[in-house]
Amino acid sequence: MSVTQETKVKKGRGRPKLFDREQALDRALELFWAHGYEATSLADLVAATGAKAPTLYAEFENKEGLFRAVMERYVEMFSAQRNATLQCKESGVATGIENYFRSTAACFTDRDKPAGCFFICTSTALSADSEEIADMLRKKHRSQEATLNAFLQERKALGELAEATDTAALSRYLTCVLQGMSVRAREGADRAELDGIVDTLMQLWPMLSGVCHQKMGR
Repeated sequence: MSVTQETKVKKGRGRPKLFDREQALDRALELFWAHGYEATSLADLVAATGAKAPTLYAEFENKEGLFRAVMERYVEMFSAQRNATLQCKESGVATGIENYFRSTAACFTDRDKPAGCFFICTSTALSADSEEIADMLRKKHRSQEATLNAFLQERKALGELAEATDTAALSRYLTCVLQGMSVRAREGADRAELDGIVDTLMQLWPMLSGVCHQKMGR
């Protein structure tokens, strides 16, 4: 081997790997999702992402900063997809709700990733020392409820819900159903079981939405 060739080999061996931010976020997301915020250590994150600790600190500042970025990644990859089912103007309010819940059931039971809702799963077992993380997660829960409420208010204005329908109360109820579905998925429920919960929800929908009361009053 010539001196020039040997020099090129040494340079190639010493060249640092490029940091893949999205890949690191995806791997950190699965780790936090599966084990929670506090149970996931920096050493775990280093091992999962393949990045060294100084690289993670340079990119995200600290573990909390990485978790914040992971939350946004989850919204981008999963929450936004589910929320999109509510935006179809051609679908009635009942169809929009059903599609949203069916999509959620599929997401919660996808065997290629941890079961349940990332926000709900990571909310559990947080100590008082993680109050800032808990606050961030509470805001995400409220955001989900607000999305449902905005959808219901829009459809109420279009006459698809009874005038007396309390959209705020209904969106709180629907959010509780979603949280229950997440817990069931975490405990091992499959897609069919969660779809059964959605079936029951849709059977109750005329009463929940006030449609049946509206018809009886005519």
